[in-house]
Parts: sequence; C-alpha cells; structure tokens
Amino acid sequence: MSSICGAECNGCKYGENNGCQGCSETCGCPFGKQCFVAKYILTGGKDKYEEFKKQLINEINDLKIDGMPQIKELNPLNGIFVNLNYPLSNGQNVKFLDDKDVYLGNQVESVFNDGETIRCFGILANMDFILVSEYGPNGDNPELIIYKKR
Repeated sequence: MSSICGAECNGCKYGENNGCQGCSETCGCPFGKQCFVAKYILTGGKDKYEEFKKQLINEINDLKIDGMPQIKELNPLNGIFVNLNYPLSNGQNVKFLDDKDVYLGNQVESVFNDGETIRCFGILANMDFILVSEYGPNGDNPELIIYKKR
C-alpha cells in the first residue's frame, strides 16, 4: 500500500486488522472517510500542504506553552494511536478525537524533565483545531493543556 502524504503505512498492524484499504488506492479514504491530509494534497498539491504545515507549526509555537520546546515537524498520525482518554474535573473521562481520522502531530519531551520525572507534550491538529496535552510514559496520566479552534 502507498500513501498520498508519504507516510509509511506498510506493516501497520492497526490498518491490517481494521480493513484499511490503502490511501492511494481509495483516493485518501483508507478507513472509509476522507483523510484531510490526503484531501489537502489532492486539492492543492504537496507545496500547498507544506505551506499549511508551516503555518500550523507557527501557530503551535506561538502558543508559547511553558516547558514545551519549539515544534519543527508535524507528521500524519492515525487517531487510534493518539486518542487519549482525558480525565475531567467532574470525574468523567473523555476522548476528543476520532480513532479513524488522521491528524497532524508530534510528541516532544518537556524541557523540565529531570531524569526521574518524564513528561511529554503531544501536539495534534487538523484544519479545525489544535490540541496540546501533557502526559507520562505510554500516555499515562494525560492532562489537556489546550484545545483551540482555528
């Protein structure tokens, strides 16, 4: 299988086990719904997509979140791998993403890590929002830092 955006999809166990039909083979609808990254590339081309990513990276860095290093790259990520369950103050846990959507994202270690405490920032975005969270190893104890409409 090949992807429109350049992501390496071969060997993805989630796709193999959940009916992924391939990105290029389905015109950007590997899980039955349109991937915004593929749609962006198919509509405007790779150059416009790269411009969009740069703009998004600038928006994320302009948030100036304490302890988060500058973001230099965003990668296409399937929601199933990044859709964390966030605890709310009322005791409920909520997922904000769709497991079958693709997001642009990255993970960076907090600059405040001291060797004992390891915390990471997870950055996810699409055309409509930016989500930044902080969590421990394996996504443990996630905390929503910002969910911002674009």
